[in-house]
Amino acid sequence: MMVRYRGGEGMLAWAFHRISGVAIFAFLVLHVIDIFLVGAAPDVYNTLLTFYATPVGIVMEWLLGAAVLYHGLNGLRIVVMDFWPPLTRYHRQLWYLVWLLFLLIGIPVTTVIFGAFVRSLGL
Repeated sequence: MMVRYRGGEGMLAWAFHRISGVAIFAFLVLHVIDIFLVGAAPDVYNTLLTFYATPVGIVMEWLLGAAVLYHGLNGLRIVVMDFWPPLTRYHRQLWYLVWLLFLLIGIPVTTVIFGAFVRSLGL
């Protein structure tokens, strides 16, 4: 018997959901550490805040926002399929709907965040 990788939208949705979840978890760990620094090492905390305002920090913030938005929308897709099992036959269409909503919400948010990015470059 030959096992073949089929891939497709379901596998991509699964992989992106896991990757975005790990990224959000990494942010939470970093967030707990930087909040700890407020009392333990205020100078280090202030330096960290300065880093967050740099172009690299702003891009990281944008990536975090993208991860949270995708993870949330795809999580809702999973909930919909769990509560209404007949909709699982439309999982591809639901995944494309997730991406449509991701773009409709993400593009305006991106313009705001990258406005801050351009300002941080002094342009």
